[in-house]
Amino acid sequence: MNYKSIFKTLLLMLCVCFLFNGCKKNKQEKEEPQKVISGIALANLDTTVNPADDFYQYACGGWVKNHSLPAEYSRYGSFDQLGESTEKQLNQLIVEVAKKSNTEGTIAQKIADIYNCGMDTFAIQQEGNAPIQQTLQTIANIKNVNELTQVLIEMHKDGYTPFFEFFGYASPENSSLTIAWMQQSGLGLGERDYYLDATNPKIKEGYITMAQHLFDISGYEKMTSQEGKGAALAQDVWKLETALAKIFVDKNDLRDPIKTKNVMPLANVKSLIPTVDLQKYTTAMVPAGVSEINVVLPVYFKSLNQLLKTQNLQTIKTYIAWNVIREAAPYLSDNFVNEHFNFYGKIFSGKEVNKDRWKRVIGTVSGLLGEPVGQLYVQQFFPAEAKQKMLHLVDNLKAALGDRIMQNDWMTEATKEKAKDKLNAIIVKIGYPDKWRDYSGLVIKKDGYYANIIRASRFENEYNFSKIGKPVDRTQWQMTPQTVNAYYDPSTNEICFPAAILQPPFFDMNADDAVNYGAIGVVIGHEMTHGFDDQGRQYDKMGNVNDWWTEEDSKNFAARTQVLVDYFNQIEVLPGLHADGKFTLGENIADNGGVNVSYSALQRAKAEGTIAEELDGFTSDQRFFLAYAGVWANNIRDAEIEKRTKSDPHSLGKWRVNGTLPHIDTFIKAFNVKEGDGMFLAPEKRAKIW
Repeated sequence: MNYKSIFKTLLLMLCVCFLFNGCKKNKQEKEEPQKVISGIALANLDTTVNPADDFYQYACGGWVKNHSLPAEYSRYGSFDQLGESTEKQLNQLIVEVAKKSNTEGTIAQKIADIYNCGMDTFAIQQEGNAPIQQTLQTIANIKNVNELTQVLIEMHKDGYTPFFEFFGYASPENSSLTIAWMQQSGLGLGERDYYLDATNPKIKEGYITMAQHLFDISGYEKMTSQEGKGAALAQDVWKLETALAKIFVDKNDLRDPIKTKNVMPLANVKSLIPTVDLQKYTTAMVPAGVSEINVVLPVYFKSLNQLLKTQNLQTIKTYIAWNVIREAAPYLSDNFVNEHFNFYGKIFSGKEVNKDRWKRVIGTVSGLLGEPVGQLYVQQFFPAEAKQKMLHLVDNLKAALGDRIMQNDWMTEATKEKAKDKLNAIIVKIGYPDKWRDYSGLVIKKDGYYANIIRASRFENEYNFSKIGKPVDRTQWQMTPQTVNAYYDPSTNEICFPAAILQPPFFDMNADDAVNYGAIGVVIGHEMTHGFDDQGRQYDKMGNVNDWWTEEDSKNFAARTQVLVDYFNQIEVLPGLHADGKFTLGENIADNGGVNVSYSALQRAKAEGTIAEELDGFTSDQRFFLAYAGVWANNIRDAEIEKRTKSDPHSLGKWRVNGTLPHIDTFIKAFNVKEGDGMFLAPEKRAKIW
């Protein structure tokens, strides 16, 4: 199903007094000196390499060598290690619940029944394509374009998103109000470049072959009197999705808050796409009706209307049916699962084998029942006192960023003051929500795995739709506590750090704090800096899209950030394939700012005398940068490099180190990087933003 969230990363650090002072003892009592470790795993280093030439290899080469890429992964790094640990913790919790006899209607019953249905491979095999037959038959029965609206209503409620998606989110003009949004959707390969760029024919061939095989076993061919014509249906899908790709808005435009702010009355939206009965559609989605919709790039919907008018009805029906088959395949019988994985797992990402079933089912349960599972998770695995310790650290980083804002030499005083106001207004969410969501309305039965997935997906979508026209609840979370990630949301001006990421390997309570500042500190600084990246800076402290910058400051910002665009554009990630500096700009700004801000916070801590100057032969500054690099240690397959370069706004792990640090003056000094070294960048070419 289609789950939407904002994912970034964060780490946890405990307060200095806990690490180094310990409990006070009687003066008469002999006290053993506390041993402080550096926190740097020397085995993770590759000391055959000069750190001034290739810092990623120096800091991570040992880790890369000692951690072979598992067959089920397309990329395996330190985040994935923690993900595996959390996965095992969730399995322990969910299996324990699933073993019990649970009262009907309770959260425990819902968790248990989804899990047990997912693990019942005999029943799933027996069902075959049965779980999607009714939906496919409904699509096959469409007689004209006028009947398309009702089908889209049911499809979008169930979580399928052919042609476009509809959801509730804060108004870009009034962030305190939730309004309806519509935006482009429906490409099986995600990005339009795969359809318009013919440089990788294996992707096209593999996608069409998968579609043919899945059509052959779906039962849809019989419903449309096209039995044995799976190959023709697959070609129709490719042609329509290619036509859709041609009208898709460029991904860089989707990152622009100004271009994507198009709040208009429902009547105006109806005129954009009269082929769909939007009055009927919105009435069904939101019983109270909607008065306005934010249309993300209206040009797409104008073109979509023309496409729907000119495309053959049978082709449109085939495409919609394909959306159902493709989305359902990972949860059906083995023949569906294997075909889906053979393309998306092997060809598209380079994986060798699929994850074990228990891992896939645990992921599904955790995704569909996020907060109930999260409630169990934090009760057993997250200490309550961690919230206060985390708040202390966030305050420290916030103060450091505030100082840097006020001290920069390219901003006018008026804009600096507004930036400081926005920083001070940031909402901080740590660990888990103070109030848990009510799932009493969700019905889960023992009648089948995919049936429960659809019910849970519809429950989640209708919950989202129900927010439209109501005030934004700023206490709600967009990530579950068991998510190994973090986020910044510009519409609420909030940073969020779920419980699962607040543990090793990102924070080591036995280590000197230089390492914790290099790891957790940088990423907390990263999230804060998102409020002032190329997107975040266009939102005010309340979360409204609002230009609060002077014209002079905007020009200075654009000039300074263009340095990062140009720098990353020249990085060749694979032979003939370059990084996309424009698409990754926001994340690269946040990395640059996160390193600088956390380094400043480290200097504050050093002034308090709580940081050891030298451990294991490394200065505190060197340990800081080694820890930062260690966060991004990973092994990755070429297919995944290509996919992420086209679709991920984050730079690849290696380049979050070797692309970020040449711009950091303090790194250059810490490792004595000189002109002629691989990591050297002339001072006048370094990006200096936050």
